[in-house]
Amino acid sequence: MKKMNIPNLFKIALKALANNKMRGFLTMLGIIIGVASVITMLAIGQGSKDSIHQQISEMGANMIMVQPGGDMRFGARQSASDMETLKLPDFEAIRREARFISGVSPTVTAGGQFINGANNHPSTLYGVNEDYLTIRHFAVDNGTLFTDQEIATAAKVCVIGQTVARELFPDGADPVGRIIRFRKIPFLIIGTLKSKGANAMGMDQDDMVFAPYSTVQKRVLAITHLHGITASAIKEEYSEQAMSEIGNILRTNHRLKPTDTDDFGISSMEEIASTMNTVMNTLTVLLGSVAGISLLVGGIGIMNIMYVSVTERTREIGLRMSIGAKSHDILAQFLLESILISLTGGIIGMLLGALLAMGISQVLNMAASIQPWSVALSFGVCTVTGVFFGWYPARKASNLDPIDALRYE
Repeated sequence: MKKMNIPNLFKIALKALANNKMRGFLTMLGIIIGVASVITMLAIGQGSKDSIHQQISEMGANMIMVQPGGDMRFGARQSASDMETLKLPDFEAIRREARFISGVSPTVTAGGQFINGANNHPSTLYGVNEDYLTIRHFAVDNGTLFTDQEIATAAKVCVIGQTVARELFPDGADPVGRIIRFRKIPFLIIGTLKSKGANAMGMDQDDMVFAPYSTVQKRVLAITHLHGITASAIKEEYSEQAMSEIGNILRTNHRLKPTDTDDFGISSMEEIASTMNTVMNTLTVLLGSVAGISLLVGGIGIMNIMYVSVTERTREIGLRMSIGAKSHDILAQFLLESILISLTGGIIGMLLGALLAMGISQVLNMAASIQPWSVALSFGVCTVTGVFFGWYPARKASNLDPIDALRYE
């Protein structure tokens, strides 16, 4: 018998699989489920990561947040609400001396009910300056923003988000020029904000009210300290330099010795984005690994079926070897069958995984992004699975003694 060529091996392998269609499909099922699960999980993980990164960018990727911290009184650390380590001179020093920032704003906040006649809505009043809206990528949709003069005089004016406008003016009336009350204090609405929707943390960015920080400090909270300072680095890649610069300015302003710990905390959106990326990457790997267990189960199923196939076709193997087939021909034949089962299951699994990812994205409104590398990885894993789990049964078939194989019943 002439040495078998590749086309002949394919024909024999395909014929063998065609003779046991149902068994072949059930063997593929583990691979199909495994690949589909891996593709779906990786697509959802990558999509979620891209969505979070996009939303963080919309919040201000180069944003830097300074919070009070480390305040000690009588040997006891104070709660965050009691810390008063940030003052207006700190904000003014940062605005005056920092070179790596493009904008900076004091922040003071107060929560409570906003009232318009019989309508009321619980929300948060943010005391800020005009830079804050630029830093956070907010824009005025109708009306105007408060001016430096209104900040200097602690004017009782505000700009409201779309959610607040909808709740306080359910009839659709234009809020600009209307008076609303917060803690019995009247505020004149001078503008409304463009809608931004929810951020990466699920917070409704339209459910807020902005007013001059001086107004919130003096007229609402009656305090002289700040709840925080928000700044923006000139570029995202300069965030580290800007944070270091702000830290040095605050340490100097607070007359801290080299051995003293900071009485403030500084963080950036870049750090938050990096942390969330790490978490999402870990979660994606975990989900992919759990889904990949199905591939292992599918591989074991292939090995089991190939063992059965070798046993059932022992006489066939003996007959082929008796008329000239070599051991490597038998090895190649059974190995090719194993690879065909694995690759066919893998291709079906990839298509099913893509459909599942798109379906979940549409039905559950979750972001999903199928990456080319995940498809290539799945294809490679299927090939390796076919070779790895098919090798030993194929090797067993190629090592059969022709005489013993012909006598096998």
